[in-house]
Amino acid sequence: MTIDFKGRVAIVTGAGGGLGREHALALAARGAKVLVNDLGGARDGSGGSSAAALSVVEEIRAAGGEAIANGASVTDFEAVQAMVAETMAHWGRIDILVNNAGILRDKSFAKMDIADFKLVLDVHLMGAVHCCKAVWAIMTEQKYGRIVMTTSSSGLYGNFGQSNYGAAKMALVGLMQTLSLEGAKYDIRVNSLAPTAATRMTESLFPQEFLQALQASDVVPAMLVLASEQAPSRAILCAGAGSFEAANITLTQGIWVGRGDDADEQLAARLTEVRNREAEVVPESGTAQGHLELTKAMSQSKA
Repeated sequence: MTIDFKGRVAIVTGAGGGLGREHALALAARGAKVLVNDLGGARDGSGGSSAAALSVVEEIRAAGGEAIANGASVTDFEAVQAMVAETMAHWGRIDILVNNAGILRDKSFAKMDIADFKLVLDVHLMGAVHCCKAVWAIMTEQKYGRIVMTTSSSGLYGNFGQSNYGAAKMALVGLMQTLSLEGAKYDIRVNSLAPTAATRMTESLFPQEFLQALQASDVVPAMLVLASEQAPSRAILCAGAGSFEAANITLTQGIWVGRGDDADEQLAARLTEVRNREAEVVPESGTAQGHLELTKAMSQSKA
């Protein structure tokens, strides 16, 4: 199966360097017209410059592709709307949105300022919300769209010193889950990518020998699959060092204990049964939990 993006238009946020740059270059190399968005700030979100985005655009054009640069902050909804309008004015459609922009403000929760917690949420979560909202009507009208969220193992599984980052990254998975359901009838497929890569965002998290094995370009194949016409929906793909995995949010079969006065004691005594992962499922929607619980309750009432 050949993956190509001829005739497609993509917006990649945070594309001035690291993963975003690799994403933009790869999409363009396979035929997509790409808006390269980057505020040009430091790793912690401070400052700003258009130089990084312009440099990536020059790379794409030098290779024979089409691209334009944009310096909007994803935290500014009006600026994001203007970015989307600029894309439409140039190319008349938007097929792909890769929400890649992000910052780090790492500290243990005890030492973290609330302002730093909110800022990381604002960039990662609300930045993606702003971009999704700005393209949503376009994608529904054209009955086609591919949206890639950038989540993280820090959100899926936790990481010391990254409570703000982890909370934002897990929230993006929740956003993906609902948007994929709401977009299904318009062929809008929404997925998440959890990358492990050596970028300025991760340079302080891994030893140097690990960083050499974690090339940002190794993550790109997963993005290309999730942005392609053949993409799944509601998938969480993990990628790094040439390896690929899938993460899932599952539901165990659990137990029924009823409403007795000792329900809490029964639950405590049987918690291992509740957490038993044998026959666990990946629910198709949030209603699955209630359906499972009602089914167990009704079966007990008939017993």
